[in-house]
Amino acid sequence: MSWIGPLNNADHKNLSFYWWEMPLKRTGNVCVISKRRRNIIFLLCLPVLALLILFDNTCIEHKWRSQSPTDKQIHAADRQKYHSGTFAVINIVDGDTLDIDVPDGQSEHTRIRLLGIDAPEKITKSGAAYFAREATEYAKKTVLGKQVEIYLDQTNNTRGKYGRLLAYVKLPDGSFLNEILLNEGFAYADLRFRHSFYNKYKQLESRARSSKKGLWQNISPDQYPEWLREKKQRLETPPISNN
Repeated sequence: MSWIGPLNNADHKNLSFYWWEMPLKRTGNVCVISKRRRNIIFLLCLPVLALLILFDNTCIEHKWRSQSPTDKQIHAADRQKYHSGTFAVINIVDGDTLDIDVPDGQSEHTRIRLLGIDAPEKITKSGAAYFAREATEYAKKTVLGKQVEIYLDQTNNTRGKYGRLLAYVKLPDGSFLNEILLNEGFAYADLRFRHSFYNKYKQLESRARSSKKGLWQNISPDQYPEWLREKKQRLETPPISNN
């Protein structure tokens, strides 16, 4: 028995077929599929559709990854562009962040995060951190408008969490801004990340703290940055006894 009955010329001209109109029950001259059967076919097609979408997304992700530069490539490009180069400081964001006069990607300038230190933040959830204004003003007085040399760490990535260039900034007199801020008590030694001068920076902070320079003169533990409070809390918490 044929699924589709005889059709006259008018039927051929006026009738459009779709995949879901596959015949099952004869209605006049056309056999159409039942609603239940359509639902079954639709459900059977869903896994195929899902596989096609997954395959397409995988191809896009692979293409994106293949086009994205690796950390090694970024490191090499940054060293070639910045390392031991001389640039003008055009803006001070806060005590440990500044801008130099060279484009970086879509930006007209390059933002630098001083490596190995953490100055008090001007903007936090509870407002400006303790000594943030003083640290920012000291950085402005020390380096704004000057020609500085930029040095990158050999063993670290050149970019931080927010895409800023991680660097040591050398002043015209040969001193490094990173170390000056530690020496004078305007920054903490950043113990969260290892770098080539990790131990030296710890010692510089220790001297400033012993001499009560800058922020160390009147600071209380609750005014430390969050990461430092957590670190000290872990160090001061006694180990749990197994007895």
